[in-house]
Amino acid sequence: MTAFIALLHRDLHVVRREMPSFLLRVVLNPLLFTFIFGFVMPRMGIIQHGYTDMLLPGILGLSMTLSSMQAVSLPLVIDFGWSKEIEDRLLAPISITGVGLEKIIVGVIQAIIAGIVVMPLAWLLMRVHLHLSLTDAINFVLIALLSSWLFAAFGMVVGTVVAPQQISLVFTVLLAPMIFFGCAYYPWAALHVIPWFQYAVLLNPLVYANEGFRLALTPAMPHMPLPMVYGALIGFSILFTWLGLRKFESRALD
Repeated sequence: MTAFIALLHRDLHVVRREMPSFLLRVVLNPLLFTFIFGFVMPRMGIIQHGYTDMLLPGILGLSMTLSSMQAVSLPLVIDFGWSKEIEDRLLAPISITGVGLEKIIVGVIQAIIAGIVVMPLAWLLMRVHLHLSLTDAINFVLIALLSSWLFAAFGMVVGTVVAPQQISLVFTVLLAPMIFFGCAYYPWAALHVIPWFQYAVLLNPLVYANEGFRLALTPAMPHMPLPMVYGALIGFSILFTWLGLRKFESRALD
């Protein structure tokens, strides 16, 4: 346990040292999108003001999940690639699985930091009226933790499978469909007008994160049923954690 805490402390120290660049990477795109679609366009009358209520959960979901994914996958690609820094970590008196779990936890923590920074800034621009009950608040915390864990584990899968020279291509090919088909900018329930598409997007784990934030932050708006959200988030988290740790151990032993 002492070795695990030491590794975690080291990674968090790196995050703290690189906090300005981390915050810029996390905040810039969500705030630009929020400013245009949540502040400028409603005042121009191009979109309805109610759209901002639906958009806030999606912006938060994208910020947290992509932050946790990138926080795990990119360092792993570097560690297993040219820097070979992973070899130093594997010398610690801890199992290979423990090293992998520490990486996932760092990703979860970075996602929480992203959420803490992005949500109040987006809320100030959009002026969304949030009236959260105790149940909504509990759902919000659980959804945030599960979503962060899911995409940190997914980041481990990506980081241990992709070669360093292919990582930019993978992110380009992978992230664009995930974002646009992830129900960040529209509610999943509204897709009933295109039934085949509504069922096709269920393969995208980002859908459940965004719909989870939607049911927690704006429960009065159309959203995915709660059991469906929790079932998928837990199921995907277990699947990606198992796959990620398995691939991590395989790469570490190569």
